[in-house]
Amino acid sequence: MFQPYMMESQLHHLDMTPNINTSESDAPRIRDDEFDSANTKSGSDNHEGASGDDHDQRPKKKRYHRHTQRQIQEMEAFFKECPHPDDKQRKELSRELGLEPLQVKFWFQNKRTQMKTKHERHENTQLRTENEKLRAENMRYREALSNASCPNCGGPTAIGEMSFDEHHLRLENVRLREEIDRISAIAAKYVGKPVVSYPLATPMPARPLELGVSNFGPQPAIGGEIFGSGDLLRSLSAPSEKDKPMIIELAVAAMEELIRMAQIGEPLWMNSLDGTNILNEDEYVRAFPRGIGPKPTGFRCEASREVAVVIMNHISLVEYLMDVNQWSTMFAGIVSTAITLEVLSTGVAGNCDGALQVMTAEFQLPSPLVPTRECYFVRYCKQHADGTWAVVDVSLDCLRPSPVARCRRRPSGCLIQEMPNGYSKVTWVEHFEVDDRGVHNLYKHLVSSGHAFGAKRWVTTLDRQCERLASAMATNIPTGDVGVITNQEGRKTMLKLAERMVISFFAGVSASTAHTWTTLSGTGADDVRVMTRKSVDDPGRPPGIVLSAATSFWLPVPPQRVFYFLRDENSRSEWDILSNGGVVQEMAHIANGRDPGNCVSLLRVNSSNSSQSNMLILQESCTDPTASFVIYAPVDIVAMNVVLNGGDPDYVALLPSGFAILPDGMAAAATHGAGIGETASLGGSLLTVAFQILVDSVPTAKLSLGSVATVNNLIACTVERIKASLSCDNA
Repeated sequence: MFQPYMMESQLHHLDMTPNINTSESDAPRIRDDEFDSANTKSGSDNHEGASGDDHDQRPKKKRYHRHTQRQIQEMEAFFKECPHPDDKQRKELSRELGLEPLQVKFWFQNKRTQMKTKHERHENTQLRTENEKLRAENMRYREALSNASCPNCGGPTAIGEMSFDEHHLRLENVRLREEIDRISAIAAKYVGKPVVSYPLATPMPARPLELGVSNFGPQPAIGGEIFGSGDLLRSLSAPSEKDKPMIIELAVAAMEELIRMAQIGEPLWMNSLDGTNILNEDEYVRAFPRGIGPKPTGFRCEASREVAVVIMNHISLVEYLMDVNQWSTMFAGIVSTAITLEVLSTGVAGNCDGALQVMTAEFQLPSPLVPTRECYFVRYCKQHADGTWAVVDVSLDCLRPSPVARCRRRPSGCLIQEMPNGYSKVTWVEHFEVDDRGVHNLYKHLVSSGHAFGAKRWVTTLDRQCERLASAMATNIPTGDVGVITNQEGRKTMLKLAERMVISFFAGVSASTAHTWTTLSGTGADDVRVMTRKSVDDPGRPPGIVLSAATSFWLPVPPQRVFYFLRDENSRSEWDILSNGGVVQEMAHIANGRDPGNCVSLLRVNSSNSSQSNMLILQESCTDPTASFVIYAPVDIVAMNVVLNGGDPDYVALLPSGFAILPDGMAAAATHGAGIGETASLGGSLLTVAFQILVDSVPTAKLSLGSVATVNNLIACTVERIKASLSCDNA
């Protein structure tokens, strides 16, 4: 599957392309010239033989082959359906049109180049228009400055005595003061009392409400990439004007509740057998009688609290949580879809203090056997007097009741305290009320224990992702280890490519309501579920029909053992059918966490199959006490050369496959008093195997039953090999 080659001195350049001559974009121009020159040469020789005088008087002209109108129309129509025809399609088209296959190939290459140039020209025009708008806006600011007056005395400002930025900030501060006063009065009218901040156990004096909502008018929605949003998410829109005062009231009350939930101990919180905090529901109802109403019939309470210290400063962490794209990327294994419907406030004083936004999100467990949880909520961020930041979410179901809603989020979020050396202490509270009757029996215990969607999973994911970000920004990389990528730009682009691979894997494995899974015949819990997607005009995925297949099953082996077995290149040949039994070697890696299993690797398979000589495997493995993942995708060797030299990774086509390894939730009693490492080594595992395979390169093609059967057999054989290998190890 891969060309045998050992990476030696500088791993940022993989010189493994002995048969590669030119890039595809240059090929049409070079080959067209050669083709036309060949045709012209024979014609020129005939002219020379006929008349030597003609040769002396007239310069030789190159003859160009012009396609007929019919040929052009036929190829244009085919290009709209399939811009990348394969050899078989080119031969068939050339036979129909009376052309050589090379002529068809060069026409399509030139057409793609032409379309790319046209797109770039359109993009340049848009950028030029945006530039003109910015110039005009700059002129308006300058004109406003010339007429500005002092907010204190009302006289003209001394522009020459201060910088443009300083003067602009002074004007902005005056506007914000007026806005805070106006909104504070509105909020106090609806809330009926000021905000109260609670210390560890003793109430503090009441402080004035500082909400800082900048505008109640219509605001542009800020949305993340929607791979597939569910029915509830698609049906929601920005809140109406009459709902906004109630949203403010709910946000302020939720912030008050979160502070108390994060700081108060017993009797509100009790310790479980595995050391986690469990909510005392009776005490909660007594402590918070208002809330968002009683628990709906048939819903189950699921609440937990967790504390951790992470390697990220408090300001950056708040900004990550308040940016929908960064938040959903950081927690890609938990958040499958996130959209900001409306921003009610961007905060005051140039930061997120007082920021308020209405959002929807879909929370997932990486298995098609566990339904996702869709929520419509408001997110509120505030900095308190002691310097602690708090970010809270609370459901807005009371404004938009939905008969299909299966969960709602009571005040949940985190408190963030600044720590020395760029660290932050995070106290996370997660509080769901959920109808989980749709969960498969295989995952019932894990979900009901609260570990599937609880605070511990959020915190451990945050800790691991903070370590990954720190690794991406590291500059003091040791050069002694063989295979370590030291090129700074190469590290960043390779990590970015791996991040996109991981997000794509999670997006295609969950039981989102936007996914239509079809169950193939199996044996109950081991059923294979498949779905198809069309990939068109996406530079990050190969064009055509993509078949996703996934299955989940239980193993009587601890999660850590399963994880290290699947990520180890030495044992890969035991389960990877596509490697054809070849020896797998790690060519390069980037460590991105304390655990040696947390890394991005570039693998090569020594295979006798010549068609696999230009391919490598990009793999990311990550583990924490709540979940582990091994995700990989074949990548072209030329594309990886570009990435390792700092090139754009967004145009590398990926179809990720991999494994999600979760604890079975049955080890709670055995883990009483055990540490993190000991906890990870106990109990059984829930393993999800997922493949994404391109079954046809034409997006308009029909899926054949043979393709489905092939993928079904592939995943079934992989599962059997994993069970057999781990059963021998366990014995």
